[in-house]
Amino acid sequence: MSEDEFKSRLKIAKNKAEVHKDQKNPKSSSNMGTAFKMSTELVSAVAVGTIIGFILDNWFGTKPWLILIFFFVGVAAGIMNVVKTAKKMQK
Repeated sequence: MSEDEFKSRLKIAKNKAEVHKDQKNPKSSSNMGTAFKMSTELVSAVAVGTIIGFILDNWFGTKPWLILIFFFVGVAAGIMNVVKTAKKMQK
């Protein structure tokens, strides 16, 4: 194999590698990152709901009812966020 032939084959291989690199999805993320994002969404929604319930309970003097209500609202909102993210991942 001559040097010119080797250089031309190397150039073709580099072009093919660039084409394959461009075809990959740039928005793809690691599984660990996705799991961390979903767990953060769930925990933060529950925490925000509980804090809002605690503040309103102190304000209205209705302990523990609003804490419980907003805790479950936070759980529902967190689950909805996780489901929405999972649907986006399937597309």
